[in-house]
Amino acid sequence: MMMMSRAAAAAVILIITTTTGACVHAQNSRQDFLDGHNAARSEVGVGPMTWDDTVAAFAENYVGGRLGDCQLVHSQQQYGENLAAGGGEGFDFTGKDAVGLWVDEKKNYDHVSNTCAEGQVCGHYTQVVWRDSVRLGCARAQCANGQWFVSCNYDPPGNVQGQSPY
Repeated sequence: MMMMSRAAAAAVILIITTTTGACVHAQNSRQDFLDGHNAARSEVGVGPMTWDDTVAAFAENYVGGRLGDCQLVHSQQQYGENLAAGGGEGFDFTGKDAVGLWVDEKKNYDHVSNTCAEGQVCGHYTQVVWRDSVRLGCARAQCANGQWFVSCNYDPPGNVQGQSPY
């Protein structure tokens, strides 16, 4: 009888936590963003990034300004920037998903020639692993159209023309 009460209490706590939004959404924390970036950087021998609250505040402000249209338009400001949008009603596009898309561009990047495969994109990946970008700030929010918008900003910015990321 006592064991049944504990199980019932645990179920009630889980329901309350889930319905009140008090639980942290998996794969959207600052550590999730850092882990995805730093794993990719480690693979190529680049040191880890650290979270920067100033850079994150910039990302949050920018994301907040794009929620009406969810367009992937770069801010053209002082930081390097990767943008992604995805999901929709009933589908959660996480920060981990966004970082995964950017890191997946590695297959399009040739380090020896420091170029992308013809007709392919790899600049998001090279920004993730840019050796001089050491401070990271990211934000994620749901747009009016139901999609999720993710921005990660990098300080100092990478993708300097003619330079290799690592």
